[in-house]
Amino acid sequence: MTNIPVTTWSLEQTSPTDLLPAAAPEGDVRIIRSEVPSPEFSRFLYASVGGDILWIDRLSWTYPRWQEHLERPGVETWVAYDRGTPAGYVELSPQDDGVVEIEYFGLIPAFRGRRIGGHLLAYGAARAWDLADRWPGLPPTKRVWLHTCSKDGEHAMDNYQRRGFKLFDTKVEEETQVTTPGPWPAAYPA
Repeated sequence: MTNIPVTTWSLEQTSPTDLLPAAAPEGDVRIIRSEVPSPEFSRFLYASVGGDILWIDRLSWTYPRWQEHLERPGVETWVAYDRGTPAGYVELSPQDDGVVEIEYFGLIPAFRGRRIGGHLLAYGAARAWDLADRWPGLPPTKRVWLHTCSKDGEHAMDNYQRRGFKLFDTKVEEETQVTTPGPWPAAYPA
């Protein structure tokens, strides 16, 4: 196995006023919260969005592990649909002291480059800021953060910064290079 250097950038917003809007994409694009915890649907989104950019950390999760994660109070999945077809998602995960992580965000490859990503990210960040309004018992959000890495799409960092996220940490680590997992074998060209 070959090791490759991977740079991870962590970005944050520390006030709802940091959030910068994005123009709505053309066409029938809707963002809807997936309110019923569904390991099957969440795994589909994870594998379909992350297959070509090497998301692998959740591929080994069991059904009960997915269910446990999705049933945590405050974990939310917001899905962008283009004419009724899932196009991408944002997953929010509350942490201690009013911190909310945008744990996963991205688009299925066929929907990239159509201005859906900026719209979905802005919408997801706004839902992170008002998360406590939907979850009694959670403290008001004081900070929203996320991370991206050098394996993500070429426009990821620009999108985050255009939505008002500010860089607060950078790390470079060696990772074992893996073959593209994809949502199914040979889903993407090598």
